[in-house]
Amino acid sequence: MNFLAHIYLSFGDKEITIGNFIADSIRANKFQHLPTKVQKGIKLHRLIDTYTDTHLIPKISSKRLHANYSHYSRVIVDIYYDHFLAKNWTKYSDVPLDVFVDDFYDLLENNYEILPIGVKKMMPYMISDNWLYNYSKMEGIGNVLNGMNRRTKNRSKMNFAILDLEEHYDSFEDEFTEFFDELITFSKNKFNSLVIKDEF
Repeated sequence: MNFLAHIYLSFGDKEITIGNFIADSIRANKFQHLPTKVQKGIKLHRLIDTYTDTHLIPKISSKRLHANYSHYSRVIVDIYYDHFLAKNWTKYSDVPLDVFVDDFYDLLENNYEILPIGVKKMMPYMISDNWLYNYSKMEGIGNVLNGMNRRTKNRSKMNFAILDLEEHYDSFEDEFTEFFDELITFSKNKFNSLVIKDEF
């Protein structure tokens, strides 16, 4: 899953949210210096990724793209799924998306000192271009895919994946909806086992 999903699947816990967000910038177990709950957020992120990578439904979405994008198809599906989460946000949260996103940006700024260098470098662009909110728009997803293609020095051709999204939009959305309901249940259970049980 991509940024917005991982933030959402932290269930409002600030330290878990930070860990869940920065996890891709942390190698192996090099997070022992971080606060305990941030470490648990990193672990939750990795559990979510493993569940997603082994689940049938994202594999079906990815297979639709594989002929054109090879191993990049999984990354593209993650971006698509964040689009559908943002687009259908009111189904999943009572907090308006713009408020949720602004609160998250404030959280990053308030915890800047513990963020990995890669996240610190990315933050100004994420906030100024409001990536998370703009996931809800096709134009925003197109910008993300263009940026990912540039990062691969145009090898991935991910900029063209917006056309695949348009062509198979309903299928991708149906797959996201079915999968995300299951992912919420999985993530909540893992959140409870990592966090709640240690608070009592």
